[in-house]
This record gives sequence, structure tokens and C-alpha cells, in this order.
Amino acid sequence: MHAFWRTSALTLLIFTNVLMSESSCTDLNQPTQNSSSPMTQVTTTVSVQIGTKALLCCPFIPLTKAVLITWMTTPRGQSSCMIVYKVDTRETNETTCRNRSITWASTPDHSPDLQISAVALQHEGHYSCETVAPEGNFLTVYDLQVLVAPEVTLFPGRNRTAVCEAIGGKPAAQISWTPDGDCVTKNESHSNGTLTVRSTCYWEQKDMSTVSCFVSHSTGNHTLFIELYQDTTSTAPSLLTILYVKMVLLGILLLIVGFAFFQKRNYTRT
Repeated sequence: MHAFWRTSALTLLIFTNVLMSESSCTDLNQPTQNSSSPMTQVTTTVSVQIGTKALLCCPFIPLTKAVLITWMTTPRGQSSCMIVYKVDTRETNETTCRNRSITWASTPDHSPDLQISAVALQHEGHYSCETVAPEGNFLTVYDLQVLVAPEVTLFPGRNRTAVCEAIGGKPAAQISWTPDGDCVTKNESHSNGTLTVRSTCYWEQKDMSTVSCFVSHSTGNHTLFIELYQDTTSTAPSLLTILYVKMVLLGILLLIVGFAFFQKRNYTRT
């Protein structure tokens, strides 16, 4: 009887890591074993950017030689789904499969590959394809990881500081500064699995005016520039003081003009 999650001490494990593009198909297992060999398993970590299309491949076995093809999908935090295709009768059976965005890439009699039309965070998890053939059983396991590009911002702080943020990324972005400063970096986790990285830097050198932050991420890198405020803490009170003095002087001037006007009016009546 066919057993999907069949493992043994003789199982051959091959681990790989792949960054998948929108149109690529990861086909890493092309075994040429005889029936006396153990089951060959390929375990692949696949990184896909959110919103793009993912194509997951079964072990390379000509369909004319395959007997049974089974896909098991297990997104994290969700129920599993099993899709079984019997080659000789061209029958497809599904068990607890509710996500309609996960389908055959073509028709199973032409291609056993699986397609996710638009990858979302809830698609992250494990996807496995087992092909049963006279030569043996071949298993490919994918650990699908979803990448989310962070929103990058850079703004000035007080007293010769600057703040660089990579908001809502997955995985966490890396932030570095040019030139180096006295920096504090904090990570904030969100309920959807994304993270915000916030780096605050201070530069003591008074002759330094422009700094840049470099944000490194799996989805792409960003460099932002900003000019430091020379002395924000002293500038703000200075502006308020000037405004206050101007208002006082204006008030005194109005009092003098008003007093002169009433004096003139009283003299005219007399």
C-alpha cells in the first residue's frame, strides 16, 4: 500500500536552498536508481517574493513510467491538503483542499508540477511531492518561505541624530550607516510575521553634515541620504525667543500709538 510519508534510515536526503523567480521551476532531483535502491528525497528551501507566482516541481520521472503522484501541502497554521493522481486511469483525488490558488501548473497528464498563482503570507509552509515508479519512490520536500519587501524611510532626529527604518519586511532587514556613528538598532515583530527594523544613530563630529543608511534585504537593497541638523535642541528655543521678542515689541508699539492717539484727541477737544 502506498505510504506518503515513508522514511527510513536508508533514505537519502539532499538539502538545497533556492531563491525562486516568478517563472522558474525548481527541479533538483533527477534520480537514476534501480528498484533495490532506497527512496531518494530532496529537501529544498525555496524563497518566493509575495505577490509573485511559484512553481514547485515533482521529482523528474517520465509520466509514462510513473504509477502514482501525490502532492501534500501543509501551510503553517492551516490544515493539510493531499492531491493524488493515478497515472493509468488519469484520476485525481483531493482531500481537505480548500485553497483554490494552489493548482496543477498544467494538467496532471502533461505535468505533475504544482503552481501557486500569487504567493501570500499564508502560503508559507511545507509542500511535498512523491512519485511512485517501478524504479522506486522519489520524494521532493519544499520549505516555502515568503519574502516581503520592507518600506524604507530615513528622517532626522534631534541633536545630530538620524533614524532609518525598514518597515514590515520578511525576513528582517539589515541596516548599516556611512560614516559609522553611535547607533542603536531595535526590531519590532508584527502579528503577520513581518518585522520592522529601526536604527537610530548619533554623530558627535560637528563638521559632518551628510550621512547615509544602507538597507540590505533579500528582495533588494536601498541607500538613502540625509543632512544632519546642526543643533536641533538649541535652534527650536531660539526661534521661539525671537518670535516672543517680536510680539512684545509689537505690543509696546501699539501701546505707544494708542496713547499718542488719545492724547491728541483730548488736546483737540480742549
